[in-house]
Amino acid sequence: MTRLGNGLRLALQALAFLILAGPQWMSLRFGSGRLAGRLPVWFHRLFLRLFSVRVTQTGTPPPRGEPALVLANHVSWLDIVVLGSLRPLSFVAKSEIAGWPVIGSLARLQRTVFIERSKRAATASVNATVGERLANGDLIVLFAEGTTGDGLYLLPFRSSLVGAARTALAAEAGGLAHIRLQPLALSYLRRNGLPITRAERPEVAWYGDMELAPHLALFATRGPIDVQVAWGAPIAFEAATDRKRATAQAEATVRQALRATRGGPSTTLPAAPGRAPAGRMSEDVDVSAPDVAAV
Repeated sequence: MTRLGNGLRLALQALAFLILAGPQWMSLRFGSGRLAGRLPVWFHRLFLRLFSVRVTQTGTPPPRGEPALVLANHVSWLDIVVLGSLRPLSFVAKSEIAGWPVIGSLARLQRTVFIERSKRAATASVNATVGERLANGDLIVLFAEGTTGDGLYLLPFRSSLVGAARTALAAEAGGLAHIRLQPLALSYLRRNGLPITRAERPEVAWYGDMELAPHLALFATRGPIDVQVAWGAPIAFEAATDRKRATAQAEATVRQALRATRGGPSTTLPAAPGRAPAGRMSEDVDVSAPDVAAV
């Protein structure tokens, strides 16, 4: 991709933002919200088309209109665009993102729920907000590792914000029997049609102390990317469900899906110890320091 070509693509994306931002805000402010759910999908799909990011899905996503808390691994800022292109949904993200230029505005327009990581008390507030949204039928994505990695390692999933599912059951006046916890695995498989090597991982994954602007520039110049989104078997979260056990089950499902993507559907090796780099995109406020497990 040439510099001129990238400039034109960015200009088209910026034009789309200017065209869609007004109707999006108006729909959130005064409308029923249905249009507000669709406009971000169109925006993200345009980005993927302009920058040749090809997304495939496996498994069965939640039915339209069914409330679900999606527990996903987290590799890159591109995860937001990939998942946002699939269907109307929102994210849970660290509060710092709200102040980022452009990205903060996009996050607010997508009805992102922000959490202050430095305040343990913020968990209850966020759980109440997410629980209310789930009770109203929303699809909410939680990057349950609490950070980004290189895609080769999976950090243990954190369970504190999964408590929002129980809050949603309490908030649902209609007596909803359960909330769907939906495991989801994101895998970045190929670039320019060739498998992404370990050395090329930093060109796709965004983690550690990487600066965002240089990473965006590198993404724009290195060619098409193939991404696979694997929906795991849903977990029914009921009033008596142990959230830590349910979170561990979702983590195991995501780990198995990541292994299957790289090694074939019969790959079911046990987790091996290892290390993963610290990340930066979003974070749960559970302050425990879990060991890292290789996918």
